[in-house]
Amino acid sequence: MKSNAATFKSWILYQDDNYLVVNKPPYVPSLHERGKFTSVPLIELAREFNPDATLCHRLDRETSGAVIIALNAEAYRHMSIQFEDRQVEKIYHAVVEGQVRFEDHLVDLPINSDHPGRVRIDKKAGKPSATFFKTIALFRHFSLLECQPVTGRLHQIRVHLESQNTHIISDELYGGKIHLLSEIKRKHKGEDSPVMKRFALHAAFIAFRKPDGEVVGIEAPYPKDFEVLLKILNKYDRFEG
Repeated sequence: MKSNAATFKSWILYQDDNYLVVNKPPYVPSLHERGKFTSVPLIELAREFNPDATLCHRLDRETSGAVIIALNAEAYRHMSIQFEDRQVEKIYHAVVEGQVRFEDHLVDLPINSDHPGRVRIDKKAGKPSATFFKTIALFRHFSLLECQPVTGRLHQIRVHLESQNTHIISDELYGGKIHLLSEIKRKHKGEDSPVMKRFALHAAFIAFRKPDGEVVGIEAPYPKDFEVLLKILNKYDRFEG
């Protein structure tokens, strides 16, 4: 069994003197969870690797993908300015229910995250929030979307998709359903199981500017469960349109 240090090192996608970019697996919280413990958080693992490590942003516990970690205070300040000025490019992939055809579709709706249990659209008290959506692939009953948030609000992609009557697979909090293998695979035999146990959202790409001005773009490969989901859809839910 791998140690925590070896496990964390296997997640590293990019490393220099100022930053790490890691491919966070699903079910690993970014920070310590309040009132519960489900897994060693990313921040703790990062600080075992480097005591000065600081997360530059967060992903939900179930969301997988690219996270930037600063290795010193100046690097963190430099990255914080980029996030504040919306200069960090972030691209997520999501599998949603139904055939959804988006082409650079902009959702520009304010989000209220005062109640983090369930974030909502709030045109009076919400903060400005914008996300671009584009369809990557269509299946018979599902779609693979590219999601590019301009702002970085809590649950932004999930809330903006719900506002378009579009729901991520297994995202029960925002209207999604848990779909079983038997729904997709005809004449399924054996024990049935969900095609995805978590909501199907992955931070697939991130780009930022280093202190010397060089722009770095990092792709984060799909984790096993997301990869298996797409293989199942390509095999059993193929759309010939």
